[in-house]
Order: sequence, then C-alpha cells, then structure tokens
Amino acid sequence: MPPGSDQRRTSQARIGRGAGHNPANRFESVRHELDLEALAAVELNEDFVGDEDGDHGTLRKTKTEFFPDATKSIIATNDSPDISFSFSINPYRGCEHGCAYCYARPGHEYLGLSGGLDFETKIFVKHDAATLLRDELNKPSWKGTESIAISGVTDCYQPAERQFKITRGILEVCLEAGQACGIVTKNALVLRDIDLLSELARRSLVRVYISITTLDAELARSMEPRTSPPVRRLAAIRALSAAGVPTGVMTAPIIPGLNDVEIPALLQAAAEAGAQTASYVLLRLPHSVRPVFEEWLTRCYPQHADRVLGHIQATRGGKMNGTQFGTRMSGEGNYAEGIRTTFALFRKKYKLDGAMPPYDFTQFRPPSTSEGQQRLF
Repeated sequence: MPPGSDQRRTSQARIGRGAGHNPANRFESVRHELDLEALAAVELNEDFVGDEDGDHGTLRKTKTEFFPDATKSIIATNDSPDISFSFSINPYRGCEHGCAYCYARPGHEYLGLSGGLDFETKIFVKHDAATLLRDELNKPSWKGTESIAISGVTDCYQPAERQFKITRGILEVCLEAGQACGIVTKNALVLRDIDLLSELARRSLVRVYISITTLDAELARSMEPRTSPPVRRLAAIRALSAAGVPTGVMTAPIIPGLNDVEIPALLQAAAEAGAQTASYVLLRLPHSVRPVFEEWLTRCYPQHADRVLGHIQATRGGKMNGTQFGTRMSGEGNYAEGIRTTFALFRKKYKLDGAMPPYDFTQFRPPSTSEGQQRLF
C-alpha cells in the first residue's frame, strides 16, 4: 500500500480527473479558474463507473470534448540523446487518461489551453493519420530502416481510441508496408488489436511496452484515473506474450517516496506475466506538470506531500525538475542512485535485463498511397 492510502482526502477528486484545476498557460496573459465549490455541487454521473476495458473513475456531467486535428504531417522527429527513437506518431493531442504526472501536459499550452483539466477534457483527434502515414511512407526520403514509436507523447490507446480507431488504422498501414513500430500504453485496450500485433510480431515488426506505475489499484485510480487498473495491464502483458508479441514493462514514472518502494514487486509481477524486458523513467515535472502534480499530491496524500517533494528535490539537485541530457530521465544524487541500483538488481533477478528481439527492416515496401497508387522507385 502507498503511504497514507487509508487517509486520502477525496473532496475534490470525485470528478475522475488527475488534475484538480487548470494552471495558468505560460503563453497567455488571461487565466480562467474553475469554481471548485460550484463544481463540487454538481451531481455525479452514475453512468460511468468503469467498463470492460478497465477504464475507471467517476465522471461529472461535463463530458470530454473532441476536436479534429488538421495536421498535415504525422511522423514527428526528435534528436534527443536520451530518447531511444528518432521517429514517432501521436494519434491524439491531449489524453483522457488524466495521469497527474504526465510530462505531455505542457503541449496543450501551445494550443492556447491549459495543461491541467483542459489536457484531459479537450482531446484533438488526427482523423487523417492513416492517410498521412501512407503518403509519408511513400516519400523517397523514407527508407524504412528505422522503427516508428506509436505514442511517443500521449497514449495511443486512451479511451478515445475505442471510438475513433486511429491507432488501428496506423497499424494496418504498418503491416501493409512492413514498417517496424513500437507501442507504449497504459491501457488494456491494446488487446483489441492483437490480431494485427501478432502478425506484425510474426514478421519481427513490433514491440509493445505496457506502462505500470503501481500494483495498488487505489493509488492508480487516484493518480491515473482513466487508465486500465494494474491487474488489467498485467493481463495485457500475459495475453500479448502468449500471442508471440515481444512485450516489456515500463515502470514510468518512478516517483521518489511514493512508488519507488514497489520496484521489486512490480518487476516480479511483470516477469511472471511474461514481460521480456523492463525499464523506468524518473518523475519529470516540466512547466504546467509541476502545479498539477503538486495539487494532486497535497490533495490526495497531504500527510506525506512534504516528504515526497523533498525526495524529488533530492534527485534533481535541489530543484523540482531537471532538464539536463543524461540525467533528466534518471535523476542525480544518492537517492536517484539508490533507485538505479534497486531497479538494476531486481531487473536482473527476474531476468528482465535482456534485449527485445531485433526488428527486420528488410521487409519495408511503400504502401499504396491515399490515391491507391504505389511509389515507382
């Protein structure tokens, strides 16, 4: 059990969101604030208490809004030395999972919105993603010699995917083209596409990582309100592994003083479910993520907030966030070193320190374009 799990304060957590407010957008001069007292008076919507895909939390009557994203390109690039992929696809902007710690929250500020509740309730959908991918894979500059990470920022299997099926369309294009891809998700909805994933795996074209931050269902419900509960994520690892899909566990983020004590149990459970490898990322709190996380922590774990915040600072040189390449993903100092040592020890103990099977990049062939044609050269 997490510290203080029997003493959580839930008065403002009943809206079923990770963020308790909308922090100011650093690019905007005008700030809009919620009237929390009025919000608390809104009746709960009893129609949403969870479903077969494992989403949980309680909605109030204000629904999530979806907007079309008119982007003209779909493959994003990065040259960060501490990110393992160069190319990625994000089918959605914003994420209804509502994880209180999500490092992607500041991206909504570029849309004139907040990284708080706006990030969780105003989701932008890239309806043309599969078509754009077809066209981009047909460009002469694309050689198919590197994998594409699906979900490099927001989760490609967030609840919206059940309705829009953008990720499934992307996987269909990857299968047709023989394009290698990787997935990271917190949602057992990934099993819906096990037919495509198993075929991609048979051709050595896919890897899937299931992100599990805690084995405590109550902590997950509070911290990650619309993700699949831990037991469903472990079941997803088990099912994917049984289908021959190379599957790993991503214990991210590790939050000093909160879930770092679970590292041994997390890795043992993942290994027993069939995971082949494991990795982690230390909590990051850039820009609007920090006020969202701190508000959640003090609301849900008030008696331990100071201790957790102190441990975070101990891993970030006395600050609440680190941006230096080489340490921003793993932290620095004695506390961070303790996390690294513990993770490495149990990763080895449970035989999760091996590499995933290699991709086969030789199968790439440009798919048919949106006009039904194929590249000649």
